[in-house]
Amino acid sequence: MTDETCPAPSQRKPRTAATIFVVGTVGIDAMAFAIVMPVLPQLLMELTAGGIGVAAFWGGLATFGFAVMQFVCSPIIGGLSDRFGRRPVLLLSLTALALDFLLMGLAHALFVFFFARLLSGIFAATHSTANAYIADISTPEERAKRYGRLGAAAGAGFILGPALGGLLGDADPRTPFFVAAALAGVNVLYGFFVVPESLREENRRAFDWNRANPLGTLMRLRQTEGLGVLIWVYTCMGLSGFVYPAVWTYVAIAKFDWAASQVGLSLAVYGAIYVICQTVMVPFVLPRLGERRTIWIALCVEIVALIGFAFAPSGFWVYFWISFAVFTGLQDPALMKIMTERVGKDAQGELQGGLASLGAIVLAIAPLLYTQLFYLFEGGLAGIEFAGAPFLASAGFSALGLILFLSRRRVTGPA
Repeated sequence: MTDETCPAPSQRKPRTAATIFVVGTVGIDAMAFAIVMPVLPQLLMELTAGGIGVAAFWGGLATFGFAVMQFVCSPIIGGLSDRFGRRPVLLLSLTALALDFLLMGLAHALFVFFFARLLSGIFAATHSTANAYIADISTPEERAKRYGRLGAAAGAGFILGPALGGLLGDADPRTPFFVAAALAGVNVLYGFFVVPESLREENRRAFDWNRANPLGTLMRLRQTEGLGVLIWVYTCMGLSGFVYPAVWTYVAIAKFDWAASQVGLSLAVYGAIYVICQTVMVPFVLPRLGERRTIWIALCVEIVALIGFAFAPSGFWVYFWISFAVFTGLQDPALMKIMTERVGKDAQGELQGGLASLGAIVLAIAPLLYTQLFYLFEGGLAGIEFAGAPFLASAGFSALGLILFLSRRRVTGPA
């Protein structure tokens, strides 16, 4: 066996330390993001002097601005990580995240809130760089398991973050933003003093502005053997999954009149179930079913759960449908494993930068679509008052992704 598939004992300890760092970074990053979710509508209602529908409207526009910046800048950041390494890019991204939360917590005007979102969008590379980091230090056999750990870390952040944010937000809706800024700051210090670099010198390449063009990057991804239809599946999955961070807090307040602590609890329960999926289900299910079966089964379950969310008449049914996350979280690490195996070692940063740009397009479309649907139907569009409308649209995207995935031409490998 080669050194790549069977690392020497001297390599194993650094790889373990690197995995711990990346998993910890993603977990703290997710917690910092999740801690503000239960109170974001309250802050926007304060800044706009409007109701929940108006808050959703402006929240969607702010996320659109974030996404535009991310779309333009993510390939640049990904290319820089292929040239200079993952470590400096992670530190830069985490620092921008800390400033973003601090500015939002201090904001007393809507333009300050928008500025903070734009700043964060420029440097929003934590997850894409973490994915490239894992690709650097993992053999093909290890990748799905380690991507599952990243998902588990994110889920753990979503357990602690919303619960803490909800409790803090009941007293003061701005406090969670300052706590999130502190968490991101701690992450910067941890990365600066602990993180090793993962990208070897021989796997680095010169930065190329042509490759950093977001549209050009997406075209190269689409033309890469085996990635064409998968890119569209990835897009549909992203459009579907983003319904939760985009509108769940607004829907819960409108349908059930939940306080911040109740919203935080529901998100924490979702995160706990997602962690179980990533830590238990992923290593157990993927080797037995394979990536292809895992993805289409998870998408089928997701469609059912989203329709259930749309029509949930009470909090009991919300928690019932949340339990389905133990299956729906399987699709992400399975699809990521397939895609990372379709590109070379020197292009993992470009792949993740391109996927981040694609994610930014999703981030631009999904919040506008879901928040505007919520705004229209919460106000009674054409006499129909239906706050769950965004979840039906989300189920439609999952159904489209399922159709594309099942109809694609299988290129190589077991997927």
